[in-house]
Amino acid sequence: MVDVGVPQALRQQAIWCKAFDSPFTAELCETMADDFEAGGIIADLTGGWITHPVQDALALRLAGALHAIALTEPEGRLAQVWPQQGRAWSMAEAWPVAVESLRAREHWVRDFLKSPPQTNEVRRAVGLWPGLCAAAEAFDGPMDVLELGASAGLNLSMDRFHYDGGSWHWDSPVAGPRVALSTQWSGPPPRFPAHAAIRHRAACDQKPLNAALPEDRLRLRAYIWPDQPERLERLNAAMEIARSQSITPDAGDAADWIKAKLATRAKDALTVIYHSVFFQYPPQAVRDAITLAIETEGARATPEAPLAWLRFEPGGILGHEQKGASMILELIEWPSGRRRVLADLDPHGRFVHWHGA
Repeated sequence: MVDVGVPQALRQQAIWCKAFDSPFTAELCETMADDFEAGGIIADLTGGWITHPVQDALALRLAGALHAIALTEPEGRLAQVWPQQGRAWSMAEAWPVAVESLRAREHWVRDFLKSPPQTNEVRRAVGLWPGLCAAAEAFDGPMDVLELGASAGLNLSMDRFHYDGGSWHWDSPVAGPRVALSTQWSGPPPRFPAHAAIRHRAACDQKPLNAALPEDRLRLRAYIWPDQPERLERLNAAMEIARSQSITPDAGDAADWIKAKLATRAKDALTVIYHSVFFQYPPQAVRDAITLAIETEGARATPEAPLAWLRFEPGGILGHEQKGASMILELIEWPSGRRRVLADLDPHGRFVHWHGA
């Protein structure tokens, strides 16, 4: 059954890549599916895959391995046929070189495939930062943030980014490396209280990356689709900010980590837990444990130490109607218990429909 599922997973990812404006990665996934069915290198690499290839994002692991090779060997044959920096491409030309590269580095590729993708898109901050500011409106004290499923923690620096929503702009007052984010914004502009600022920030991931380490920086870059150079530019800028702040997410189980963090949270601050395109991946038991820990602490929240939970996730996983591939931005606040959907948005931050705070 697993063997049957691999080409299906590759073709499903192709559909998603087309929807998210990466024709190269879409055609690459289709080609890898054909190769698997023909008994080629993809079948050799993944034919014994023992877990769920869709849930494991196997297609992205394979595409990421090839992109990593192209990035590490800029003068190599694969880099010359890969769509780096907007270069024109032909899959008929690229795939034979890809097969050659996979064969030559098979041991390395197998090792690369063992780790999950690292695709915490920086442009999700166009929803997350207005969401944090919405949480901060009713409390004029400091704000501490805790991120689940943070990868390298790049979005922990969202208050250092610069935002262009067309009808509104927000520029970070902090000097330093610049990340400029734009989106197609509809609805009323967000509100940015003058006092909204992050005092302390922390994050966890099962296998966190460190933007200061060359091998981790490569893995982050590898999962950016190569025909989307603007995403790579944003990633590079965000990694520089993370390095400048020495951001290093903790390794650990999200449920255990958040329970421990909430047990010692500050009593003079708003604490905001947030995550983006994360909640669908942990097993149900872990999701239930995370929810219980947050709701239990929420019941103890006070006006002097409020708690908020900001969720950038598929609506269906949060008990709402699922609208195609779009996400919702939901905010739950304590001690009021107020729960509201702030926005419908794109997983890569390409558009945001803001409902208003």
